[in-house]
Amino acid sequence: MATIRKEVLIEAPPSQVWDALRDFFEVHTRLVPGFVTACEREGPAVRKVTFFNGMTAKEQLVTCDDAAQRLVYTVVGGRATHYNASVHVFPEGAGGTRLVWIIDLLPDELAAPIGAMMDRGAAAMARQLRPGT
Repeated sequence: MATIRKEVLIEAPPSQVWDALRDFFEVHTRLVPGFVTACEREGPAVRKVTFFNGMTAKEQLVTCDDAAQRLVYTVVGGRATHYNASVHVFPEGAGGTRLVWIIDLLPDELAAPIGAMMDRGAAAMARQLRPGT
């Protein structure tokens, strides 16, 4: 099983980053606009996201833990036979945030393209959440 880990330093307080991250159905407006271009609710805990390149994914919320500032979701259907993601928010320095995004997936061959997508998503997060944006 492939594991991809990305860390993003964000010049914003953890509470602000967590508030945007936990808004599961507004990912396209609050967290990664331009990377995710649309998000449709398909159930109480399921969203269909459309990415900048036209790809879509159905993502199901597994947990949203306010105390730990940790969100977990899985992709339902698609090319991956297993896809589980967690995103954690940690304080970093004087008022900043370290966001840790981890995806476990099968088959391993998807690691390179998913990793490239994560790089782009991480950059979108850092842009969107920095002060003055």
